[in-house]
Amino acid sequence: MQPAMIRLAILSENTARGAGILGEHGLSYWIDTGAHRVLFDTGQGLALAHNARVLGIDLARADAVVLSHGHFDHVGGLETALAAAPAAPLFLHPRAVEPKFAGTSAGAVRRLSTPFVEAQAFRAGGRRVVATPEPREIVPGVWVTGEIPRATDFEDVGGPFYLDEALTRPDPLLDDQALFLPTPEGLIVLCGCAHAGVVNTLNHIATLAGDARVRAVIGGFHLENAPARRLDETVRVLRAIRPQVLGFGHCTGAAAARTLWREFPEICVPVHAGCRLEFAA
Repeated sequence: MQPAMIRLAILSENTARGAGILGEHGLSYWIDTGAHRVLFDTGQGLALAHNARVLGIDLARADAVVLSHGHFDHVGGLETALAAAPAAPLFLHPRAVEPKFAGTSAGAVRRLSTPFVEAQAFRAGGRRVVATPEPREIVPGVWVTGEIPRATDFEDVGGPFYLDEALTRPDPLLDDQALFLPTPEGLIVLCGCAHAGVVNTLNHIATLAGDARVRAVIGGFHLENAPARRLDETVRVLRAIRPQVLGFGHCTGAAAARTLWREFPEICVPVHAGCRLEFAA
């Protein structure tokens, strides 16, 4: 008898590898537990359906769609995903639908939210939508963290994010959430952008799961503009929890990625669009 496996495929990421695979600034995961399938984030929407076809993944088989937060590089493909899987419920934090912007007084303002999500067009057709800040079991064995408490004094949202175009209302990005999968060997943690902070995220998951053992941490860590102390503390915590697999990309930042590869060379794995990872369940 074949052992039960958890299979992860990355459908959208800044980098790509493999014949016909497209890269984009975005992130999207396909999680297959054997019994259920979850789409976590949808990238910008330029690569989702194409890469799914190339990888032989049928988006129509999704049992649920989950959003990590409301930025375009994670929700841009939502309309495509929901059209492909009309029966799949959608899980998101209520504040993921807020208008979102980034910018500084000296630079151009960028809109980070999308009209489809702001207008809550995803509710059309009577789809089941679960908009809650609370942790939830999405399908058996796959949990979303809900809102992540901001407990550390060295982590912030990672950039100049706002709720208005005039840049007068800072966005605390309370909609940021992660997924985790408990397994006998520890927790598999999937981050979207970790705007709440990687350490806050891991601490919250340990509280929810009643288990501090972490088997894998994968995703965007949003350390691109992190000061030295934040990066040092993140390394310290990762060293203490001793994951078996560490995979980071998207918004992690080149300097932080170099540091993490240097500090954890034996457990780091590349993550890119087209990447597949398997874990015994």
